[in-house]
Amino acid sequence: MIFAQQNERTIGAPDKLFGVSSLAKERIAQIGKENVINSTIGVLLDEQGKLVVLESVMEAVRGLTREDYAAYAPILGLPEYLEAVKTAVFLEEPPEGCYVESCYTPGGTGAIRNAISAYTIPGDKILTSDWHWSPYRLIAQELGRTVCCYTLFDETGKFHAASFEAALSAILAVQEETLIIVNTPAHNPTGYTFTDEDWNALLTAVLKYPDKKIALLVDIAYLDFAGDGKTNRAFLKKLNGLPEHILPLIAFSASKGYTMYGMRCGAILCMTPSSAIAEEFKDVMRVESRASWSNGNRAAMAVIAKILADKGLLAKVQAERQHWLEVLCPRGDAFMEEARHVGLKTCPYDAGFFITIPCDDPEGVGKRLQDFNIFAIPLGPGIRISVASNTVAECRVMPSKIKTAIAQSR
Repeated sequence: MIFAQQNERTIGAPDKLFGVSSLAKERIAQIGKENVINSTIGVLLDEQGKLVVLESVMEAVRGLTREDYAAYAPILGLPEYLEAVKTAVFLEEPPEGCYVESCYTPGGTGAIRNAISAYTIPGDKILTSDWHWSPYRLIAQELGRTVCCYTLFDETGKFHAASFEAALSAILAVQEETLIIVNTPAHNPTGYTFTDEDWNALLTAVLKYPDKKIALLVDIAYLDFAGDGKTNRAFLKKLNGLPEHILPLIAFSASKGYTMYGMRCGAILCMTPSSAIAEEFKDVMRVESRASWSNGNRAAMAVIAKILADKGLLAKVQAERQHWLEVLCPRGDAFMEEARHVGLKTCPYDAGFFITIPCDDPEGVGKRLQDFNIFAIPLGPGIRISVASNTVAECRVMPSKIKTAIAQSR
């Protein structure tokens, strides 16, 4: 007898990422860590394969009181945290002439969940790119929504503006509202970063629908490991001053930039010229949060608030982060250099944790790579590798092996 309702779920199927990761761990136990390349892990590891944790963040953790750990936090989040995340997102350039409000969420995932639930209705279609973080689709499905996709890259490897506009038009022809998810900079899974021209094209398309309600959610999970912080935040200015029927939302995560993966700390922020819409955002987020996780992780909020309130501690965090960014960047550079050398086609890559290789048979290629003791994630029509979790030497080894695996799987 089965009690759980199917509701279009795939019940009992193992998570693909953790399934392949488990296989990698089994192989390591059999033949030794030095003989296996595990490129499944979406976290930053050091050269010895250990999780990178910023010592400056740990300094803040160690300074927490018992109340910081044990007391309930308000539903929206600690007031000092709600202000701190605005600084974390906008740095020293907060938007002018615009109401910015925020709400705690358990990681960026919670922000995505709340955005879909609050700003669409059951049965709605939401829009993101064909290459995307697979939980977008799972979250939408659990909430009774459907993910529709546009083609992210055109034949030249640039943002496919025509595909985006066509997909948006098709959705708004049959419904009065939608949510668009854009993951930039350092997009997961490709490592692509939207350019100024990409944003102009996207917003031009969105502005063609003044009679529709459009929530535009920007997932900035990898912002702090995408390169220059000021440059990569320049797009935020384009979201300021949009008409009221377009609601920019930001999904902030402390997982990567503050190495607080397990503390599940994030936020959803809104930007609007309307005080009424800003108040509505806070009201609906109270309900969304109360109906899902209720109170958030007070200790995690206290850590972020403490860091952003202490210029000296923040400077330490930024210096440590820069050090690890300088470790990460050569890994991506090495993979891309070797890919060009051996003629392996990849999706456009600018920065971040992941690189994706398009192929016709991702599952077959993934299994063939395991014969070479390389473990990577089949994702959509391609294979995702994690330069964040691999050394420069490993990143130089993988491209030729992947090219061979693609050829052998045909």
